[in-house]
Amino acid sequence: MARRYDSKTTTFSPEGRLYQVEYAMEAIGHAGMCLGVVAVDGIVLAAERRITNKLLDDVFVSDKIYKIDDDLACSVAGITSDANVLTAELRAIAQRHRLQFGEPMPLEQLVMRLCDLKQAYTQYGGKRPFGVSILYMGWDRRHGFQLYQSDPSGNYSGWKATCIGNSSSAAVSILKQEYGSDVDVHGAQLLALRTLHKTLDITKLTTEKIELATLMRENDVTKLHVLSSDEVGELIKEHETILEEEEKKKQEKAGSSTTSKKD
Repeated sequence: MARRYDSKTTTFSPEGRLYQVEYAMEAIGHAGMCLGVVAVDGIVLAAERRITNKLLDDVFVSDKIYKIDDDLACSVAGITSDANVLTAELRAIAQRHRLQFGEPMPLEQLVMRLCDLKQAYTQYGGKRPFGVSILYMGWDRRHGFQLYQSDPSGNYSGWKATCIGNSSSAAVSILKQEYGSDVDVHGAQLLALRTLHKTLDITKLTTEKIELATLMRENDVTKLHVLSSDEVGELIKEHETILEEEEKKKQEKAGSSTTSKKD
């Protein structure tokens, strides 16, 4: 049945489904993971790097995290070429707003404008949906720090913590259990590493596979900082130390319970 209705983005199936949009969502499900966490003093974005070839020239400072404006940044999961088009459009929209009104563009307004474009690609013939889901982080003077997510259908929503890409459902479940509204940026970074460690199909986190960025306010100025390999390495060491301490506590608790049973 699906084969009769999946060749066009403008054709609904009898069940009311747009299969091309669902296929775009499926492509995102196979992409590298990206997650965002809102803290009391900033926002953290973390992303999984998938190194396709060690011979590639590392000419870009960031592979998965893009600066849009002074107060805005985003992380993408999906088809890279589609992501490049959309991030270029985000930058153009933000700069047009700054030129016209003389102030940074509010984040939700920017997300809404881009989602209007993404929705149009699901409604007009001869086009396909963008195979990209985006996490946006930003700050404005009305709403403070904000985190949004959008998908290929043009839907968007605001979050305190969320994840896109591979194993996103498992990551969101972990964030539901361990996220607290009083977490600071450093705690959010450790939470992001903990979530990645539990959900990624790797035995050990390394700086080559993890990318981290923070958005904070310092002296009334918004600063985006993409962490260097050394900074990520220090956080990974701290994360491993915490895991070792938790494992020791579990072993001590198991040993004490065994002793009490023998008594």
